[in-house]
Amino acid sequence: MLAGAGWLGGALPGADLATDPVKVARSEFGPIILGLWVVGTAIQAWAWWSGRDRVPTLRWAAWTAVLWLLPFLFVPPMGSRDVYSYACQGEMFLHGIDPYSYGINALPCTWLGMVSEIWRDSVTPYGPLFLVIAGAAVKLGGSLTGIVVMFRLVTLAAVVAVAACLPALARRCGIEPRRAVWVALAGPLVGAHLLAAPHNDAVMIGLLVAGLFLVVRGDARPLPLLTGGALLGLAVAVKATAVVVVPFAVLIAARPAANAASRLVAGLRALPRPALLVGGSSVAALAGVTLASGLGFGWIPAMKGSASVIQFTSPPTAAGMTLTYAGQLVHPGFDAVPAVRALALVTLGAVLLMLLIGTLRADDREKTALRGAAVAMAAVVLLSPVFHPWYVFWPLTLLAATTLRTQAFMLIAIVSAFSVLPDGGGLPRFVKFPGAPLMTVLLVVLVVRFIRRRTASAQPDPQEAAFP
Repeated sequence: MLAGAGWLGGALPGADLATDPVKVARSEFGPIILGLWVVGTAIQAWAWWSGRDRVPTLRWAAWTAVLWLLPFLFVPPMGSRDVYSYACQGEMFLHGIDPYSYGINALPCTWLGMVSEIWRDSVTPYGPLFLVIAGAAVKLGGSLTGIVVMFRLVTLAAVVAVAACLPALARRCGIEPRRAVWVALAGPLVGAHLLAAPHNDAVMIGLLVAGLFLVVRGDARPLPLLTGGALLGLAVAVKATAVVVVPFAVLIAARPAANAASRLVAGLRALPRPALLVGGSSVAALAGVTLASGLGFGWIPAMKGSASVIQFTSPPTAAGMTLTYAGQLVHPGFDAVPAVRALALVTLGAVLLMLLIGTLRADDREKTALRGAAVAMAAVVLLSPVFHPWYVFWPLTLLAATTLRTQAFMLIAIVSAFSVLPDGGGLPRFVKFPGAPLMTVLLVVLVVRFIRRRTASAQPDPQEAAFP
């Protein structure tokens, strides 16, 4: 059903870029498109949710996820028009134009007319490894169809890497591997969004999970730690978000002395070697691919450009928008969004620091560090100035392997899957009001619930308590 919606009303090359839900509904096949999309998403969401604790075997979970993904290999791009931007960025790379200094309209790109206007003059926020991949996809794919196929094959390889490596992480955390794979890969965002679009987020997560797998299984041996760290560095070279996981990987590899006076002191004393092996190889891989690509680190300041999107799907942005609506009743020029976003980033830094200190003090370093990495990624998603539906895949993949308390992010994933139409049109941008105030009310309710549960618990676990 979802694939059918893609064929009838996906993000097609010649589609109207100024479309909206009303135009879609009034189009020739509008009711059919919306019906297939809504019903198909609902069926998969229900099957995914209801099956999370009833998965018979790991093999069954993996093969079911694969079967659900297969139809999306053969549909037009759907759920997003990002792949056209990827193609343009790859073409720029092949022509020697710096994507960190110029927008895709500088070439101009062969497929410029297929890219949403808001992104045509924006510089690229992705790392150098992804631009190398994009250039290879354009070179090998040739035609637009071939390019989409190449991107999907890369995405599929990343999903396979997650399926292969996630069970080991789950076993280390005491989670059934079959449940972890099901929660991570059988959801409604994976096929219809990550693969069908496709999105480069899958590549980042695939490299992250593979890197963590090697670090966990390395047993302090240099080669696995070096290789795992390098994969983590390559993940950062795709999207900088992955950098929050690297410190936790270093802590996984640290082996504190048993006779130390305190766990914190022991943890600090054990850091130099894993920091050199895991952290050093991460930095070396990132620097190596940057130099090999001929590109600099311009993608780091370029990430600011993505924050120009103002949507209430980001909790801090929603709160800022709500305060802005209220403030503009008194002062028309009032804008609280930048201040609230800045406060959220400061909060994010504090959360990450607390998680790292908690991991240093933990008895079970590996398990706590893995869960810390998952919570850190969740905090990044919740506190960042921009949120897109497929971002849920970042924390949910790691949470699936580290905790049974995945319901909150599974619900977010389900709601997110409904928030985007097959043609890539996002519903939230059409309902900023009352969307932002409603999101803010929801945030207040969740914060109050969180505080009450923390105060009611004698010995709370901050990582578990982070999810209502």
